[in-house]
Amino acid sequence: MLDSYNRHINYLRISVTDKCNLRCKYCMPVSGVPYIEHDRILSFEEIVEFTSVMVSKGVNKVRLTGGEPLVRKGVVNLVRMLSEIKGIKDLSMTTNGTLLSKYAEQLSDAGLNRVNISLDTTDPNRYRLITRGGDINDVFRGIKDAAKYGLNPIKINCVIDNSSNENDAQTVAKFAKDNDLEVRFIHKMNLVKGYFRKVEGGEGGDCDVCNRIRITSTGDIKPCLFSDNVYNIRELGINKAIDLAILNKPERGVLSESGTFYSVGG
Repeated sequence: MLDSYNRHINYLRISVTDKCNLRCKYCMPVSGVPYIEHDRILSFEEIVEFTSVMVSKGVNKVRLTGGEPLVRKGVVNLVRMLSEIKGIKDLSMTTNGTLLSKYAEQLSDAGLNRVNISLDTTDPNRYRLITRGGDINDVFRGIKDAAKYGLNPIKINCVIDNSSNENDAQTVAKFAKDNDLEVRFIHKMNLVKGYFRKVEGGEGGDCDVCNRIRITSTGDIKPCLFSDNVYNIRELGINKAIDLAILNKPERGVLSESGTFYSVGG
């Protein structure tokens, strides 16, 4: 698929839930997220049908996100269903890693290729502060088991305030080097103010080469993280929603007054 600016759209990010078991200060409200009625959430069958159409139109890279995707009941089954779609060359997941030790072997067996794991510090007290109560040892166990069961390459997503030279970022960089992991530094973004920068070590945030389309757990296709344009697959039908999203994908991100990171997966 080519959008209006001749960018090849081949990357689909699927938010399977807006819920998370952590409350990271830059992402989740301290009280949690508003309740969404169960019948508004896309079923696995709907996600697979939508993904199959996207693959038929040229998508070959799929990532599961959240919230935290591992809190969605049965997500391993969804991975298995998606892995059976011919044409997907890269099936990955972004996770905070706290539940990964429990699911790593099952995810690998189901067909998941690799994981990105969020880690903003290696200090247990700082981690507990940033996540409002998380245990960093859960993440370390998750990383170890992801490597054990072949979910490679393991990429570490490290959110930074201003610079990758910050102390927390440097300790994460050393941890990644010592453990043969890749690291990506993601500048804190502000959807409402339209603030974002290119990811260090990755392609995110570079509008000129953006190849992504996102879908929320309630079926809204978002052609751009920093845009309020959404096209719901239940209301419009899958093909029409996709066509409108591709047609109206903006040249550059501006801002989003309605979006939230926990609902679109970043």
